[in-house]
Amino acid sequence: MAATITGDHVTVRELMARVGEQGLLLFCMFLTIPFLVPISIPGVSTVFGAVIILIALGITVNRIPWLPRPLMERPIAAAGLREAMARGSKMMERLDRIVKPRLNHLTTGAVMNRVNGLVLLLGGILLIFPLGLIPFSNTLPGWGILFLAAGILQRDGVAILIGYLFMVATIIYFIILALGALAMGSGIMSLVGAG
Repeated sequence: MAATITGDHVTVRELMARVGEQGLLLFCMFLTIPFLVPISIPGVSTVFGAVIILIALGITVNRIPWLPRPLMERPIAAAGLREAMARGSKMMERLDRIVKPRLNHLTTGAVMNRVNGLVLLLGGILLIFPLGLIPFSNTLPGWGILFLAAGILQRDGVAILIGYLFMVATIIYFIILALGALAMGSGIMSLVGAG
C-alpha cells in the first residue's frame, strides 16, 4: 500500500481509494499507521483524527458517515507518509495474525456497538489534541484506535479490551502532562513574582 503513494502530496480521498471497498473500519486501521511509529508528519493527526471521529460517529449511530469534501481533499505531504506506511504495515500484518473472534459479548449487540463506537470516537478526539511534538501523545491513541477497529471488525473482544486500556493510558498520560504544565506555570509565576 505504501508503495502506491506517489508524488509530493496525497489526499484522504486517494488513501481511501487505495484501501478499496473493504470497509470503513479497515480504513480506520489504515489511518492509524503513521502514529504507530515515531515519525512526525505535520497536520496528519488533525485530518486523520477528524476522519476517525466521523467514522466512529457512523458506527455509533449505525449509519454510513458523511465525510466533508474539504477534509477528503486536504493535501498531506507524502514523503513522511510513505516511510510511516512502509514501517507500520509490518505491524499491521503481525496484528492481523493474532486477531480472531473471542469474548463475543464485547463485540455484539446494539449497546456494545454504541459503546465501542463512542470509545473509538474518544480515540479520534484524543488524536486531534495539538500535542504532536510530545512523545507518545499520538502513539497511545493511535494504538488504541487500531486495536478497537481491529476488534470491532474481527469480533475480537480481547483486542477491544486492549484498545480500551490504550485509551485509559492516553487519558492518564494527558492528565500527567496537564498537571506538569500547571506546576511548571505556577513555578514560573512564583519566580517572576519573587523577582
